[in-house]
Amino acid sequence: MELRTLRYFVAVAEELHFGRAAARLHMSQPPLSRAIRQLESDVGAALLLRSNAGVTLTPAGAALLDEARALLDQADRVRVRVATAAGATTLTVGFLGDSTDRGARRLADAYRGHHPGVEVRVRETDLTDPTCGLRTSLVDVALTRGPFDETGLTVRELRADPVGAVLRADDPLARRDRLTLSDLAGRRWFRFPAGTDPLWQAYWNGGERREGPVVRGVQECVQAVLWNGTVGMTPLGHEMPEELAVVPVADMAPSRVLAVWQEGDRNPLIRSLVGIATAAYRA
Repeated sequence: MELRTLRYFVAVAEELHFGRAAARLHMSQPPLSRAIRQLESDVGAALLLRSNAGVTLTPAGAALLDEARALLDQADRVRVRVATAAGATTLTVGFLGDSTDRGARRLADAYRGHHPGVEVRVRETDLTDPTCGLRTSLVDVALTRGPFDETGLTVRELRADPVGAVLRADDPLARRDRLTLSDLAGRRWFRFPAGTDPLWQAYWNGGERREGPVVRGVQECVQAVLWNGTVGMTPLGHEMPEELAVVPVADMAPSRVLAVWQEGDRNPLIRSLVGIATAAYRA
């Protein structure tokens, strides 16, 4: 078995969908399907049950998934050991004002356990640059949220979080169990400065042009709601002051947590971090 084919299999097994796996691997679906069929022929067993809804693992597929992850993990460790022996001992990771995410803490522990000799430098950025300085080479890899212009970047989805509206606790809408974007029509929302990625701005403004204060950081968003009753959006699960409430918004697409790096960058420190992050953020 080739490591590349095992990576293909792990992607399909984790996504449980050939289309999503192909997008994750930056390849078309037909060669991916052929590679999995060849792998099944090589091992002499069906690994996946295919249907219109997606795929499920067979018992043989579940067994191979465990072994494949272990083999790929060992291969990444080898690459990192060679890279560190050659002098590549520092990795700069960008966070989008969200390094307190539980997934980030699990990632830090796991990565240090795998690669204690690698120094990880963290650069936390404000909300105006969802790529965390990646395009200007300030970081090697970004742990961030979408959407944004992905031209020239490789993107791996780590998790998707439901989104809620941040309101003052005394706001009448704060007593609701669920809201829609139409419930928030006509309200003032926080906005990002001119020049911010338009896809990013549109997502956090619910797809509409909004009026309201311009903010750059998480705390500025919180204060805009506290002082002015501005509407904000946040992934569910983030801690807020007791003076604020977060109400799920039913028609907002989930906020995608992403690992992002420069297209074509084969730094083994990045590959290993992304692999470990995939497990840490989904735990």
